Amino acid sequence: MTVLRSVALFALAALAEIGGCWLIWQSMREQRPWWLAGVGVVVLGGYGFVAALQPDGHFGRVLAAYGGVFVAGSLLWGIAVDGFRPTRYDVVGALICLAGVAVIMYGPRR
Repeated sequence: MTVLRSVALFALAALAEIGGCWLIWQSMREQRPWWLAGVGVVVLGGYGFVAALQPDGHFGRVLAAYGGVFVAGSLLWGIAVDGFRPTRYDVVGALICLAGVAVIMYGPRR
């Protein structure tokens, strides 16, 4: 159950951080309404709270693992929302990052 909770929290954190950044990007770079940037800032703040709910109590470990989730999640967001077409190198890089997440979060401890 702990692994399932952790994975769900990583997914929610990815949605909050990537979604918040995307909203700011839309406001600043795509000339969308200014208030989208404000919503993006609030959503980004939510990311910090979600990350703090991870069962592992080590900040550095959680954030390092989340970095790999962010890489893969950003590519998925680009595909789903912006029509981005990743190269095979993008996919391989994301898979390497996700393998790192597994090792950091669920590998053996000393």
